[in-house]
Order: sequence, then structure tokens, then C-alpha cells
Amino acid sequence: MDTLKKVPVREQDPQVRAKNFEEVCLGYNKEEAVEEANRCLNCKNAQCVKGCPVAIDIPGFITAIKEGNFEDAYQVLSKSSALPAVCGRVCPQESQCEGKCVRGVKGEPVSIGKLERFAADWAREHNIKPQPAAEKKNHKVAVVGSGPAGLTCAGDLAKMGYDVTIFEALHEPGGVLIYGIPEFRLPKGEVVAKEIENVKSLGVKIETNVVIGKAGTIDQLMEEEGFEAVFIGSGAGLPKFMGIPGEQANGVFSANEFLTRNNLMKAFLEEYDTPIMKGKKVAVVGGGNVAMDAARTALRLGAEVHVVYRRSEAELPARVEEVHHAKEEGIIFDLLTNPTEILVDGNGWVKGMACIRMELGEPDESGRRRPVEIPGSEFSLELDTVIMSLGTSPNPLISSTTKGLDINRWKCIVAKEENGATSKPGVFAGGDAVTGAATVILAMGAGKAAAKGIDEYLSGK
Repeated sequence: MDTLKKVPVREQDPQVRAKNFEEVCLGYNKEEAVEEANRCLNCKNAQCVKGCPVAIDIPGFITAIKEGNFEDAYQVLSKSSALPAVCGRVCPQESQCEGKCVRGVKGEPVSIGKLERFAADWAREHNIKPQPAAEKKNHKVAVVGSGPAGLTCAGDLAKMGYDVTIFEALHEPGGVLIYGIPEFRLPKGEVVAKEIENVKSLGVKIETNVVIGKAGTIDQLMEEEGFEAVFIGSGAGLPKFMGIPGEQANGVFSANEFLTRNNLMKAFLEEYDTPIMKGKKVAVVGGGNVAMDAARTALRLGAEVHVVYRRSEAELPARVEEVHHAKEEGIIFDLLTNPTEILVDGNGWVKGMACIRMELGEPDESGRRRPVEIPGSEFSLELDTVIMSLGTSPNPLISSTTKGLDINRWKCIVAKEENGATSKPGVFAGGDAVTGAATVILAMGAGKAAAKGIDEYLSGK
């Protein structure tokens, strides 16, 4: 065994998977997991833990895998993470735990994410559940939103003994895990639904089809329903557009709408009646993970797909693994390209997109080199569908119906990073509702910090 290299992980063949919605990565089996775990040096001052937003005891769970104690590995994980089977699949480990792994100095870091996925999947297959609270506390807490921040906050509070109810606006819990991330990256039934069942097994109640801000307000939850603290983890579901001519045409979508129809409403399955635009030639504008998800979904629905991004490949914000998978599957990358207009036919439908080539100039305030138009380099793409994947901002519904809740100029709720406390006593917030669109694990870290903040707040009452 070459200890400098990761044990390779099996994947579906690109030609095959480009035509189905089954999971791309097949994960480790027992032998592969033990072999990979044995690459871990079990550092005393483990840098990988410092790279994890929810501070998982990484050497602890990997040691348990080395020894073949897969149940122990899962229990170590579940102490810190409510969603290990999710995180093992969608976390950007390369910039977090694995980015800090000492093994990575001379070779490849330990595959921490794939090992986390293995332990969580093994526990699910053997019906192992997280440990519930030994004793209950007589305090009611409401959680708004059942995405990664809400589920983490609720799970941690339940483990401390609190009586927790989650209020979810949609008909199925899971937030972005259900509507945002495609089935081929994160299976809904066998992974997400089971992780949510684990949170419920801790005693958490989930009420769906409840839009806080419409069906009731935060103030009503506290004043009339008897909740002593509220955590807002309502995400960032409001899509951004470019504001270019033709953007109102039929056949222009936000990545949010496109992915929600496909993921939550199962538009990829023939037996479902959910309408979805199955374009022949599709452009996805943007370069993040959501853009890759939208592009790879459109490809599986039968389209030729172009990713149009105004910077170069080095600046693509998407995970390297996602870009690699997209290329393998046949997605065309039009880099250093910026749309200037959506071209519309006489019936109001998209017929193409006018673009201009870009070059990179001096760095801007984000530290990335600013894209600058190259005069005279205009061209157009022939298309029938355009998907805008330019990020999202929080829906102002909650902030506009809650007295005394401060928001910033991006309409994000202002909350303290260390404990999630907002300007309104007893109200805490975290995840994309506070930061704008970010990663699943950062939202979980915020949910964890807020659970600690809520515990401190209620312990002092």
C-alpha cells in the first residue's frame, strides 16, 4: 500500500451516470475504509479538527474505523454532527479538515470525508441511532427552517434535553439538502430522510407547511405559543439576476427554481407530473457548486450544456471535484465569458445569448482579479434555456415581520458569530439567513454555536 496516496473511491462511469440520477460516488467498502483509516497518523495536536466548523473528533472516529468499531465511529461523529452522511458527501473537505491534514504535506491528505460517509452509511444500514438526552429540561425552543442550520441547532438542543419544534415552510423537511442539492450528489430517500429521522429520534418535532412570517410571526411563537427562545435558520432562497435585457423571457430560470422542481418535486422521474423545461441547448451562468448542480441536472435531462463564467478556471468557486465530474460528463465550459443580453424570438422565448469575452485585470476588493471586457470580442450562443446561478439572498419575510430584529444592507439578519444572538432577546439566527448563501457545513457550525448560545441564555433564566 502506498501510504502517500488515498485509497481510490469507486464512481459510476461518466458515460453511464450522465444519463441517470443515481449517486455518482459509490463510497468505500469495509476493507477500503479500514485501509484508508490506517493512513491517519492520529496526531496528538490534530490540525484537521481545527479545520472542521463543527469540531468533530476526527482522529477519534478514524481510530474506531481502524479497529473495525464502526458503531463507535458513528457515535463519535454524532456527538458533534447531526448530519454525518450528508457532510461526508457535500462538505468542501479539501479546504477544511483535509486541507489541514499533516499527511497532505508530503502526499495526499487522509480521505476524512469519505470515511465519515462510510461510518454514517454503515450506521444507517445497521439501524444505529444517535444517543438521546438522559434527562429533559422544561424549556420550549422553536427552530425556523429545517435545513442544515436548523437541523443541527435542533439536534444539539434535543441532546441537551430541550423540547424542540422545527417549523418548515415546504411540504418536506431538509431545506437546501432536499431542494437544492441533486439526487446524484445526495440521495434524498436513503440519506437525507434517514438523517432527519435520526434528529427526530432525539425527540425533535417537525411541523411542515408552516411559513413563519405569514402563518404566524416570531413574536407570536414567543408570546402566544410559549417558546422561550427561537432559532432562525430560514436560509437564503431569494435568487439574484443580472439585470440584462431579455432576462424576463420564457426559458430563463433561476438555478433555485430549476433545482427545486427537479429535486424536491421529482421532475426527473417520468411518473411525476411536475413540469420542467427540458432544454436542448442550455447555458448556466455562474461558476459555483449550485451552477455545477444545475448544469449536471440539465445534462441528465438530455441537454447540451454550457457553463458561462466571467473569470478563468482558477477562480471557479465550485469544488474541484464538482468541476472535474462536470467535465467528465461532457459539460462545455465557456470561461472568461460574460452575458450581455438574452436574445428572444417573436413569441417571447429564449433563442440565444449575446456574450463578450473577458480578460483578468487587477485584483478587486475580494482579492480576485477583476474581469474586464475585451472590446470587439462579442459573440452569441444559440440556446433555448438560460439558468442564472448568481447566488441568493435571504427572503425578507421574517425580518420584515419581526419587531426589533436588525438586518444589514444585504437583508441578512445580524447575529453574533460565537453564539447566534440577534438584536432581539431570545431570538438567535445562523446559516445562510445570516451570511447569505454559503456551505452546508458552515450553516451547521452556525446552528451548533446558536444551540450553545440558546442553552446559555435559557440556563440563566
